Amino acid sequence: MIQKQLKITKWSARIIALAVILFGLPFYFGYGNPLPFINPDYTWGDNAVLTLYPLIFIGLGLGWKYEKIGGYLVTVPITIGLVLGLTTGAGFSINMLVPLIAGVLYLVAGYKKEAH
Repeated sequence: MIQKQLKITKWSARIIALAVILFGLPFYFGYGNPLPFINPDYTWGDNAVLTLYPLIFIGLGLGWKYEKIGGYLVTVPITIGLVLGLTTGAGFSINMLVPLIAGVLYLVAGYKKEAH
C-alpha cells in the first residue's frame, strides 16, 4: 500500500512538474531578456522573479531523479519569492502555487522513500 502511495505521489509531482516546465519555459524566455539585472527597465520584483525562476525550473527537472533536492530547489525559491512579494507590496503570485505543489510532492515522495 505504501509503495502504491509513493508511486502516485511521485508521478503526480512529475506530471505537474512537466506541465509547469512545458508551459512556463516559453513564458520565461519570452519575457525578453531572461537574465536578471541586465535591463534597466525591469523593476526590482521583475529581477527577483528572473533570479528565482531558473532554480525552480532546475528543481522541477531534477526532482524526477532526486526528489528531495528537486523539492528543495522548488519550494525554497518560491517561498522566498512569496515572502518578498508580500513584504515589498508586489503581492501574492497565485501562479506560483502550482510549482509549489509539485515541490512539496517531491519532498513528500523523497522523505517517504527514505523512511520506507
